[in-house]
Amino acid sequence: MDKDKHWKIHVFLLLTVIIIFVWSVIKPASYLDWLAEVSPAVVAIIIVVAIYNKFRFTTFSYFIIALLSILTFIGGHYTYSEVPLFNWIKEEFHLQRNDYDRFGHFLKGLMAIVIREILIRKTPLTTGAWLTGITISILLAIAALYEIIEWLSTKISKGSNTAKDFVGMQGDPWDAQWDMFSAFIGTVLALLLFTKFHDKLLKRQEK
Repeated sequence: MDKDKHWKIHVFLLLTVIIIFVWSVIKPASYLDWLAEVSPAVVAIIIVVAIYNKFRFTTFSYFIIALLSILTFIGGHYTYSEVPLFNWIKEEFHLQRNDYDRFGHFLKGLMAIVIREILIRKTPLTTGAWLTGITISILLAIAALYEIIEWLSTKISKGSNTAKDFVGMQGDPWDAQWDMFSAFIGTVLALLLFTKFHDKLLKRQEK
């Protein structure tokens, strides 16, 4: 695929993300919760766009960034514990909670591919056990940091409804541990499934 076709795909992904972003800001369940949820994704998108000409990711990495941003905007619009599709799944299968939050943390494991690409292209690391181990460690550190931020939000706001929506525990005292475990499983699966494919994309991009 030539550079022009890649560029068109990148523009399409960006426009799709912008459209979902605009939709998400229209009458969300809570503007404060929306702001807390979508801010990291918005900052990430701005950075990715700003460095586009200096550091261009593979199209697969851009697809992952777009997908995770869209998932974040949807969660921010409804709050993670009230996403309609997962409310339906909860009722249909008699589950104890809306699992959109857990689903989102699982898919965040895909960010391992993006992290891996940065490490390969910007550090002396090459493919192998060290690269895999460091990639997993970085993603788990990010997942843990996010849980710490959620915990701090409840302490600072003294248990306000906005903080509860942001954390999305839904009465589960082990929610933070489950979220980090979901991210870990997603990371391992992403690396197992996509490492070889991603290596091929990186080699093509070097040509």
